[in-house]
Amino acid sequence: MAMCSRAAAAIRRRGGVALAPPHARAMASLFGHVEPAPKDPILGVTEAFLADPSPDKVNVGVGAYRDDNGQPVVLDCVREAERRIAGNLNMEYLPMGGSIKMIDESLKLAYGEDSEFIKDKRIAAVQALSGTGACRLFADFQRRFLPDSQIYIPTPTWSNHHNIWRDAQVPQRTFTYYHPESRGLDFAGLMDDVKNAPNGSFFLLHACAHNPTGVDPTEEQWREISYQFKVKNHIPFFDMAYQGFASGDPERDAKAIRIFLEDGHQIGCAQSYAKNMGLYGQRAGCLSILCEDEMQAVAVKSQLQQIARPMYSNPPVHGSLVVSIILNDPELKSLWLKEVKGMADRIIGMRKALKENLEQLGSPLSWDHITNQIGMFCYSGMTPEQVDRLTNEYHIYMTRNGRISMAGVTTGNVAYLANAIHEVTKTK
Repeated sequence: MAMCSRAAAAIRRRGGVALAPPHARAMASLFGHVEPAPKDPILGVTEAFLADPSPDKVNVGVGAYRDDNGQPVVLDCVREAERRIAGNLNMEYLPMGGSIKMIDESLKLAYGEDSEFIKDKRIAAVQALSGTGACRLFADFQRRFLPDSQIYIPTPTWSNHHNIWRDAQVPQRTFTYYHPESRGLDFAGLMDDVKNAPNGSFFLLHACAHNPTGVDPTEEQWREISYQFKVKNHIPFFDMAYQGFASGDPERDAKAIRIFLEDGHQIGCAQSYAKNMGLYGQRAGCLSILCEDEMQAVAVKSQLQQIARPMYSNPPVHGSLVVSIILNDPELKSLWLKEVKGMADRIIGMRKALKENLEQLGSPLSWDHITNQIGMFCYSGMTPEQVDRLTNEYHIYMTRNGRISMAGVTTGNVAYLANAIHEVTKTK
């Protein structure tokens, strides 16, 4: 009671206003200057879709595969791998560099089953937190050991690429990639930028199924790009998030990388198993850097591990077990190849269906780019205003740059989607 009385008296002396203790007031203002971060443009689409009560709503913004009923998919090969894991394997820490088995299988997938670089132990590789983590590890490595370098990033690209190299404090430049008028590759502009970049520049290249455009160079164009990189001594860093998912053939989807290897480039490569195995939430990936010899590869790997240590110490075990079991077992690998081709074929089929529906509606526009592009995304060419109309009038959700996730297109909604696109694009 005495304590309460003294407190009440103190409040009266201050004019009846109770003041918080000084340390509490300091804490209250410590984070007062922090503003809410802007919403992620892709994740914000899903939030808006989920909040819409319309029964007709369609989400073609999400970058994750869906079946023809619009439902998430777990591959049969993944289910079998998990069955083998359950109750049979421990969950101890992995080494800082991750699972050796998963790394070995990942390198075969990217560099080739009989790669001379694997045999000669010239590749420094670590397990990474999917493709994002692999890119970030490489960006930090670049910053630490090549502090005067910069990275050339295509216009446009996956938005997180800019975030990754920005937060690693690597200066960024852009190079020409997409040609809006043709909805295809601006090859002449790309080559001009490659030629005009300072010798020895780093370039970020999408190995296949360019995100967000779905526009890839042809094999011959890749060969010309590789040749010009050699002339300029540029360093290619490949982000390969869709191997197998783009064409249905992992070997075909790795063709760009193989061309650069044939031409003698020292490459970096980020791999992800999110799309091609459906391991979105497992964060399973690999970062590899081709070095001059085995001794250099050992040194580079040790430094990649040192960068990873204060970030996350070591990578997660479950996804690495799933990947290594599938790729190590001939029967499961064969099943995976069949299933990843099935996913790619469904996407390709939906591209054809969307184009045919638009043409049958009498659209005055050419929609050839829908089937010319490849992979999960179609860069439709629609304006932000047209996308807004799709959302407001038809409850169709996508990013405002007009990127359609073909994974969200099904036989049940393709006609509705085509009709809505036709309505918002038939007049300017």
